[in-house]
Amino acid sequence: MSDTNTYTPPKVWTWDKASGGKFASTNRPIAGATHDKELPVGDHALQLYSLATPNGVKVTVMLEELLAAGHKGAEYDAWYIDIGEGDQFGSGFVEVNPNSKIPALLDRSTNPGTRVFESASILFYLAEKFGAFLPSDGKARVETMNWLFWQMGSAPYLGGGFGHFYYYAPEQWEYPINRFAMEVKRQLDVLDRHLAENKYLAGDEYTIADIATWPWYGVLALGKQYGDAGTFLDVKSYEHVQRWTREIGQRDAVIRGRAVNRGWGEDGEQVRERHSAADFDGKTGVRI
Repeated sequence: MSDTNTYTPPKVWTWDKASGGKFASTNRPIAGATHDKELPVGDHALQLYSLATPNGVKVTVMLEELLAAGHKGAEYDAWYIDIGEGDQFGSGFVEVNPNSKIPALLDRSTNPGTRVFESASILFYLAEKFGAFLPSDGKARVETMNWLFWQMGSAPYLGGGFGHFYYYAPEQWEYPINRFAMEVKRQLDVLDRHLAENKYLAGDEYTIADIATWPWYGVLALGKQYGDAGTFLDVKSYEHVQRWTREIGQRDAVIRGRAVNRGWGEDGEQVRERHSAADFDGKTGVRI
């Protein structure tokens, strides 16, 4: 598909509320709350307000991994934020995350409570709080942070770039699809070359770098992101990414974490809200 029409940007851009494709109703060029709505609060110190998008899954996987490792203080309440309905623009959510994006975490073990937003910041906060999934050794710790920040800088090209123009945009245009497909394949090649020599992103140890990267690039490598994008991008050719993807995807905490705050898929894959381990009873989780 070729773009035969030339778009000339206006001298001053103005907001066209009708544009934006599937997410037009949730995209806007201004910040702040659109309505008053308090956030619910459960019994645990950690209150998570999220949705099972890749960024949301990072945090629920981290919390489930912490619990699996024996950190009882990581018990949490996970509340469903319906971004399609604009829950992220409620006044209570904006107080926790002024950027109005999921996930957002409130740690009530401090007085006053500590708000934590941006998925990588939440992972780092939890890793330091519980002393887990972040090496204490200087070199390994730096390598973990290298890959954590790599993921944060790279994923917008995958999601907002390739994912949007290939799968969500109201029209498909050759130039942006080619541009972002090229970049995503370059990123997969970066991962593949690195994982050829390393079990995990930071070396031999499973860390927050893997927890952050897997929900984006692992799910893509499984061919379960953006329709037939896996075939389009030939993801099976990245053999070392495939090995890493499947090993992580078989972890019990990852299977559970993918199900939390999920409102779609098979009934057994959905744990719309999570308040205790009992919420997983009868659920299979989301398996690869």
